[in-house]
Amino acid sequence: MFAGLDLFQISTAMAAHAGRRQALTATNIANADTPGFRARTIDGFADLLQHAGSPALRQTRPGHLSSSGTTGQAKSHDAGGQAAPNGNTVSLEREMVNAARALQEQARALAIYRHGLSVLRLAGGR
Repeated sequence: MFAGLDLFQISTAMAAHAGRRQALTATNIANADTPGFRARTIDGFADLLQHAGSPALRQTRPGHLSSSGTTGQAKSHDAGGQAAPNGNTVSLEREMVNAARALQEQARALAIYRHGLSVLRLAGGR
């Protein structure tokens, strides 16, 4: 029902991106003691929108603006950092910060989605 509304598409993409960030963080933490493991990360959702080209606004009729397009999927890249003597680059402190950021991104996506539903309910008279 809400698939055609851009607000819901963006908030769903944001929630999915936060889930990918959290999964990557969990993988890094799980391999914190694996010799030679290189920590991976993905950029934030705002960076993804900026690099992928945010949905462009186009005018479909006078006085009406709508955005078109969807976001791409972020690619993981080496997180960098100083390697331990065993070659591992996982920093548990950095991973905890990444986990907190992913949680904030997830909460923001959920708030946007809930607000959109509230607006639709208000417009529908419920």
